[in-house]
Amino acid sequence: MLLLEVISGERLAKPERGKMRVHKISNVNKALDFIASKGVKLVSIGAEEIVDGNAKMTLGMIWTIILRFAIQDISVEETSAKEGLLLWCQRKTAPYKNVNIQNFHISWKDGLGFCALIHRHRPELIDYAKLRKDDPMTNLNTAFDVAEKYLDIPKMLDAEDVVSTLRPDEKAVMTYVSCYYHAFSGKQKAETAANRICKVLAVNQENEQLMEDYEKLASDLLEWIRRTIPWLENRLPENTMQAMQQKLEDFRDYRRQHKPPKVQEKCQLEINFNTLQTKLRLSNRPAFMPSEGKMVSDINAGWGGLEGAEKGYEEWLLNEIRRLERLDHLAEKFRQKAAIHEAWTEGKEEMLQKRDYETASLSEIKALLKKHEAFESDLAAHQDRVEQIAAIAQELNELDYYDSPSVNARCQRICDQWDALGAMTQKRSEALQRTEKLLETIDQLYLEFAKRAAPFNNWMEGAMEDLQDTFIVHTIEEIQGLSTAHEQFKATLPEADKERQSILGIHNEISKIVQTYHVNIAGSNPYTTIDPQEVNAKWDKVRQLVPQRDQALIEEHARQQNNERLRRQFATQANVIGPWIQTKMEEIGRISIEMHGTLEDQLTNLRQYEKSIVNYKPKIDQLEGDHQLIQEALVFDNKHTNYTMEHIRVGWEQLLTTIARTINEIENQILTRDAKGISQEQLNEFRASFNHFDRKRTGIMEAEDFKTCLISMGYNLGENEFSRIMSIVDPNRMGLVTFQAFIDFMSRETADTDTADQVMASFKVLAGDKNYILADELRRELPPDQAEYCMARMAPYAGPDAVPGALDYMSFSTALYGESDL
Repeated sequence: MLLLEVISGERLAKPERGKMRVHKISNVNKALDFIASKGVKLVSIGAEEIVDGNAKMTLGMIWTIILRFAIQDISVEETSAKEGLLLWCQRKTAPYKNVNIQNFHISWKDGLGFCALIHRHRPELIDYAKLRKDDPMTNLNTAFDVAEKYLDIPKMLDAEDVVSTLRPDEKAVMTYVSCYYHAFSGKQKAETAANRICKVLAVNQENEQLMEDYEKLASDLLEWIRRTIPWLENRLPENTMQAMQQKLEDFRDYRRQHKPPKVQEKCQLEINFNTLQTKLRLSNRPAFMPSEGKMVSDINAGWGGLEGAEKGYEEWLLNEIRRLERLDHLAEKFRQKAAIHEAWTEGKEEMLQKRDYETASLSEIKALLKKHEAFESDLAAHQDRVEQIAAIAQELNELDYYDSPSVNARCQRICDQWDALGAMTQKRSEALQRTEKLLETIDQLYLEFAKRAAPFNNWMEGAMEDLQDTFIVHTIEEIQGLSTAHEQFKATLPEADKERQSILGIHNEISKIVQTYHVNIAGSNPYTTIDPQEVNAKWDKVRQLVPQRDQALIEEHARQQNNERLRRQFATQANVIGPWIQTKMEEIGRISIEMHGTLEDQLTNLRQYEKSIVNYKPKIDQLEGDHQLIQEALVFDNKHTNYTMEHIRVGWEQLLTTIARTINEIENQILTRDAKGISQEQLNEFRASFNHFDRKRTGIMEAEDFKTCLISMGYNLGENEFSRIMSIVDPNRMGLVTFQAFIDFMSRETADTDTADQVMASFKVLAGDKNYILADELRRELPPDQAEYCMARMAPYAGPDAVPGALDYMSFSTALYGESDL
């Protein structure tokens, strides 16, 4: 009972003073009831066993008391007592590379963990650099002796037991380590409390400002939506195209000038709301509830109504404009087609009513007949225009065109005239056919010869041109296509020879008729200038050119086969090297984002990765050699691969540049860390924030993403403040923020800048809340050189509560910051 009173600081019930067993049991029960009242569950521990001297039960109860009153009150970041104590040990020993605390048994066997805890808080007590991991007895005894002598922590553990035991007792180690926690954690409580109050007040003020900004922005946005929707719902049509065009221009001005700022306000409103709710949740504040009708959902609903009205208004405008445009276009089209048709029909009736065929000769009759056939073809061609005119008039009537009566009258005149022209044409055709007599045989044969000789002559001229044509091919498929076409041409030669003989036969029949009937023919064939001698001469030329073409195609086919071999040889290597470069580029991108471990480890890994890439250079050189062969063969395309040598060169140079830039970035981070005193944890946090807002995963943040990042970190940014920050991180005004610039800015923002008041408050903590400090206190709390520095420059304290040797730390603190003479 006395032990519990000392540990808890509370009074227990009055103990029984008797010496009998029942009195002892009663006293033990009172102690057990007090333990249970503190929320501790006692399992299988009874007063009788304790009174009877049961060592196991007694030790169990003592461990329960230790857990409740010495360990349970330890809390680090809302973890349990054991986890919190372990987390505290891990953080305090993190800077010591040969210490790795993972538990409360074997992690402490070498003694370096205890020494690291003492050295972290009181570095003047232990020369940590002289300790060796292979000498656990010395390490443990050093820690136990120093803790007992300078920290008032009794020796609860035996160094020999800890070293010789395979797994030291976890409870004993935990109890002993908790004494270190209580010995060192008290110094930070006052400073932590003040920081917490300032932090809470700053968060609260910032949150209130964000709430006021949200309310005002929401009210303005909802009012603008309320005013805009009625304008968009106005569907009153206009009768003129100019009026509808003006409405469309007004709507475009709304889209270009009035709506974009509101879109930005809505986006900023949602960002502010989400940021506010996040900050409230992180600071354990109740969620922000906007005024009635100003919730984000209300604004989204209003915005949805606005966009719905906007979409309907735009569709209506476009439909109305299309309708008016269609009417104007159709009316103009009708007038143009009607005018063209009326101009074409002018004089046609007089021509069809002529009787000139009654006195014409045979040749003139045939000419008139052909002329009439041509007119019939022309008449048939104009049938489509007449039908189009009638269809346009019908559509104008269906669309309620205002001038439909005049359109219908003109269309009717055109249709009546068209019917009359058709009847006259049929009547003249019948008259010409009745007048036409059978032509003389020779005239028919002349005509037949001309009809067949002309295309055959054209065919021969085309064949000669093709056979003598020079060809330029780049693939084996092209030369194969030429060879196939040439073989097909040779297959047509027998049929062409039959046609030649048939044409010559027509001429021979003409000669036979002339000789037989003594016909007097004046001049040559009136239908053509081609004669049989010319046909035979061209035919002989075609036969000579065929074998010459055969030889040229064979030689070109051999050259293209060699080019195809070069293409495949290049493509085989390029299809391997190209994807390899792309894969490495992607790996570097992932490595720069997902790297873990210390910066030095990351730098070592990147340099090894760079060496593996450089070792690939011989394959690039080999590909260059193949590319040179292809260029010498004048091969300019390669269907077997999508990679050109230029692609490979650019990719290779980008790969080397990217890995070099990534290595340089890590080197700059190391310089920044060492120069600014930034811890590895802070660098990791900066990297995580940067990667989160680097949405394109390019290693560079755009300006808007950087601004969003700053807002999420609590910065209250106006346009001028953000422009100032951008001028620091983006001096070239590219609108981009690199990771190095981001780290430089954050290191300046998070650097610990002390003030005279903070230094004065720190001295007051070391002095035990006195207005002066003693030399012994300075030597105990500060390193020797810094303690001597302070004592040499501090003036004697002259206050009413002064004692011998008292030093004035207040004037010394102000002098450090130039507020008085040092």
